[in-house]
Amino acid sequence: MSDQLVRKFASRVAMSAADCALVAGLPFKVRTIDASTYMLREGQRPTRCAFIIEGLAYRQKLTPNGEREIVSIIMPGEFVDLQNLFLEESDHDIQALTRLTLAEVPISTLRELIVSCPAAGHALWVDALIESSIHREWLLNVGRRNARTRLAHLLCEFSVRFRKSAGNDMAYELPMTQEQLGDALGLTPVHVNRVLKSLESAGLIARKKRQVSVIDWPGLRDTAEFNERYLHLNQTRI
Repeated sequence: MSDQLVRKFASRVAMSAADCALVAGLPFKVRTIDASTYMLREGQRPTRCAFIIEGLAYRQKLTPNGEREIVSIIMPGEFVDLQNLFLEESDHDIQALTRLTLAEVPISTLRELIVSCPAAGHALWVDALIESSIHREWLLNVGRRNARTRLAHLLCEFSVRFRKSAGNDMAYELPMTQEQLGDALGLTPVHVNRVLKSLESAGLIARKKRQVSVIDWPGLRDTAEFNERYLHLNQTRI
């Protein structure tokens, strides 16, 4: 687990041997939670920052009458709640999409690391800024793209992010119900089902239960108007 954390930081900024030793020395607690479990609730004052080892989570906002918008998906190799390093209480819910294995690091320890190791602070800044970039793209996706382009774009993003975390971007398990996809895209489950069928009929994707295979990557990219720049994949700085 220490090695995974070191690789995470080193993927964002050049790290010296001393920097890596400080990151490797972070105390953490490994915890496994079931799908649908709330990791953090709006208004809660968090004490730990979680790093996903296995599984997926999502952020959501709720209206007063209980309507939900899923605002991001969090994948293996990503921190769940960096914003809570310095914000006193959570302004949204974080819930497990699948069964999760987490490494939880005390927030106080991460704050001390940022002071003692500027490179680690740089890496965490980069992570938070990339997350903000993805949020901006999701806002554009929901606000200005039609339903077909919107869903194709989400599938493209998942392909690229799964490639980074699992090494395979042409086929992956998408453990989201059509209701959850609709809540991430501002669509009804019926509309999601219709669009998925149209992408499949066009030969862009194939589905088997929750397995999604990309059959025509260039075609899916064109349909989605997808440009991966906002993911900032080549971010390491010297």
